[in-house]
Amino acid sequence: MSQFPSTSPPSDPRRHAVLVEDDEPVRRSLQLVLHARGYDVRSFASARPFLDDLRCDDLDLLLTDYRLPDGDGLGVLRALRRAGWHGRAILITAFPSPALVDSAKACGFDAVLEKPLRPNELAGALVA
Repeated sequence: MSQFPSTSPPSDPRRHAVLVEDDEPVRRSLQLVLHARGYDVRSFASARPFLDDLRCDDLDLLLTDYRLPDGDGLGVLRALRRAGWHGRAILITAFPSPALVDSAKACGFDAVLEKPLRPNELAGALVA
């Protein structure tokens, strides 16, 4: 009896993340951390390029800075939610305040992390 190879594509065990962060060294560092945690990462220096090519079908995680050159992280998540996305969202900010945390939670963020990020905090927010 002959065995034919499977014609179905292999399942992709990696998860998919979008990272929106305007500070290049921070963006690169976060990209490396996410990659090490099993994510394929699409990264953007501002909101507009991501929102102009909004693809969220295979997206598992949004990690975005609050203050961006052309908007803010809350607007990025709102656009994803309007597109029907329901994945995990983490907001990072160097300007934390109780009001921002409340707004982020109301918008649907699962976590708000303060810069500079500590690796264990980000790791905890990815799985919490």
